[in-house]
Amino acid sequence: MSELDVVYDDASLIAIDKPSGLLVHRSWLAKEATEFALQRVRDQIGQRVYPVHRLDRPTSGILLFAKDADTARLLTQAFTERQVHKGYHAVVRGYLGDGSLDYPLREELDKIADKHADQDKEPQPAVTDYQCLAQVELPFSVSKKHSTSRYSLMHLQPKTGRKHQLRRHMSHLRHPIIGDTNHGDGRHNRFFREQFDCHRLLLAATSLAFAHPHSGQAVELQLAIPDELTRAFPSLP
Repeated sequence: MSELDVVYDDASLIAIDKPSGLLVHRSWLAKEATEFALQRVRDQIGQRVYPVHRLDRPTSGILLFAKDADTARLLTQAFTERQVHKGYHAVVRGYLGDGSLDYPLREELDKIADKHADQDKEPQPAVTDYQCLAQVELPFSVSKKHSTSRYSLMHLQPKTGRKHQLRRHMSHLRHPIIGDTNHGDGRHNRFFREQFDCHRLLLAATSLAFAHPHSGQAVELQLAIPDELTRAFPSLP
């Protein structure tokens, strides 16, 4: 098993580049999974680590862990109080420009895991800023309505942390993220599998900025845009 790429490491924190498809921790909702980021980081550095936020299984990118309970408490509080700034890159269907979406989201509940949760909870505030980085029109008819297909490479900044917020917000704008099997467009997902050998959700957590919980110094973590997200955009360097 190859080691996970380390993005940042000090006495109290470690951040890794989580591959798409890897669970953060064990979940009975994915009983078939045998590998987890939490366990792999622990084994890789030889000590216990504490998750302070999460990434969906199909999302790749920066995943931060604390190395002790006190640091975990401070970082969890920072995430809860929106003191951590997160950035993502994604490929969406169609041409989407720059903007900000303020669209409350009702909590997505699992029928079994959340059977005791409040089923009538009001939608919670959810805000996402988005900027277009590149657009491409490809000479393929994925939809019967159009002779070509258009896609946008986006930079997304969630200002809140709702479950599946980015995927649901892009779907609400009618520009779903490619590879999203729950909120996306199966025809375009299939096209990217066949044309670009992309078999994943084209969403990656590429930046994370926060004040170090002990020193107060600014920590700014960044990753390059994954190759899978740029294959459809020949003009990108």
